[in-house]
Amino acid sequence: MTIEILVPDLPESVADATIATWHKQPGDSVQRDEVLVEIETDKVVLEVPAPDDGVLEAIVEEEGATVLSKQLIAKLKAGAVAGEPTKDKAESSEASPDKRHKAALSEESNDALSPAVRRLLAEHNLEASDVKGTGVGGRITREDVDAHLAKKSAAPAKEEKEAQVEAPTAARTEKRVPMTRLRKTVANRLLEAKNSTAMLTTFNEVNMKPIMDLRAQYKDQFEKRHDTRLGFMSFYVKAVTEALKRYPEVNASIDGDDIVYHNYFDISMAVSTPRGLVTPVLKDCDTLGFADIEKGIKELAIKGRDGKLQVEDLMGGNFTITNGGVFGSLMSTPIINPPQAAILGMHKIQDRPMAVNGKVEILPMMYLALSYDHRLIDGRESVGFLVTIKELLEDPARLLLDI
Repeated sequence: MTIEILVPDLPESVADATIATWHKQPGDSVQRDEVLVEIETDKVVLEVPAPDDGVLEAIVEEEGATVLSKQLIAKLKAGAVAGEPTKDKAESSEASPDKRHKAALSEESNDALSPAVRRLLAEHNLEASDVKGTGVGGRITREDVDAHLAKKSAAPAKEEKEAQVEAPTAARTEKRVPMTRLRKTVANRLLEAKNSTAMLTTFNEVNMKPIMDLRAQYKDQFEKRHDTRLGFMSFYVKAVTEALKRYPEVNASIDGDDIVYHNYFDISMAVSTPRGLVTPVLKDCDTLGFADIEKGIKELAIKGRDGKLQVEDLMGGNFTITNGGVFGSLMSTPIINPPQAAILGMHKIQDRPMAVNGKVEILPMMYLALSYDHRLIDGRESVGFLVTIKELLEDPARLLLDI
């Protein structure tokens, strides 16, 4: 029985998809629930499993093809065993017209060839089927044999000449690959953000020593109690959530001529994956504790790394946090993630000499960068928002006391 493999139902916001990778080829044996193909959409990568045991009979849409929801992409022969001839293999095993033609020529009587032609063919170890005849009724003439020999001898000389020309530049190579659908979507959205928003960036710096001391003091107890590590991101998320409560304009978005104020706090996390940059969303951060935030971030990061993010993991988000510090970035100007109004960039924690009470001290400092849409957020709100985050991070007790 032949089973049709179809594209899964695509989300409403996704018009089409691209065949990313075929993990099986025609004739390969497959098991039920084994991944056959990965289909890439604008947001996530969908895995299509085998519905039954059998052999992949045919691939209808190759890698790189654009497909729609419920479109036929392959055929699976259920219950078959690898090595048995499938329909496609049976058809391909039949002799092609060219092969049949050559076979007919080889069986043709040599009486149709002149003695001179037969002698030339014998001298050069050629068969009559190797030479294309231009004589009456397709018969081979002496000129046909001479032309075939000249063409055959010219080929090695041409290859040698091409090799000599290419030899000096052999080390200067290029590789051209098509842009993935996810990369194209990211590029279009970033370009849209640059062209359609009045984006500005304001900077500040924060002393990370209080948080680092707090982590050093309680990290072992925290991990033992909650079975997860205490990282910096939970402090960032908590500080951002509190600052969003105080500055609702930063938690808003523009919809046409309206401003939409959100009374919930869904934070997007910029995550770098092998396929490109994605921004999964940690929802209702105002209701989460430090341990819940750390677990949620870890789960999203693992999903992103393994390509397991679902569409619902990427939907929504009122504000984005991107941490370029994990790659060593000291300062940057992040680009807004539309339709959001702002994005916060965290950076590398760097020891620097700082003036403290008239004395120079070496402190672990980090730059903060807030990019915002000036159409919605004024300078007072943007600077006040960033200063609030700075104060909360430099004195973590404020997060508990709500001050």
